[in-house]
Amino acid sequence: MKTARNSIKYALISGLMLALSPALFAADIEAGEVKATTCLGCHGIVNYNNVYPVYKVPKIGGQNEQYLVSALQAYKSGERSHATMQAQAASMSDADIADVAAWFASLK
Repeated sequence: MKTARNSIKYALISGLMLALSPALFAADIEAGEVKATTCLGCHGIVNYNNVYPVYKVPKIGGQNEQYLVSALQAYKSGERSHATMQAQAASMSDADIADVAAWFASLK
């Protein structure tokens, strides 16, 4: 019985740690600036249009940080469809996504 209680206790603690882990690690804006270098090839050009597929590239500087995180995660999972963005997001870790989103959100 004691082993079962300990297992439940450790499972609950592990779940709580996973749920809180994003809050424990603040995004690094300076690292985000470095990691966002490739993003600027499209998102750093005013009124840029992607040729294929035809798509008006949005301005993301100053955008809400959590929105950017959600969008990149959706591209990474395939929930949002855009081949270039899916390829970019697929190579990013959760920390990379948080850093890049924090940097873009910091731009005014």
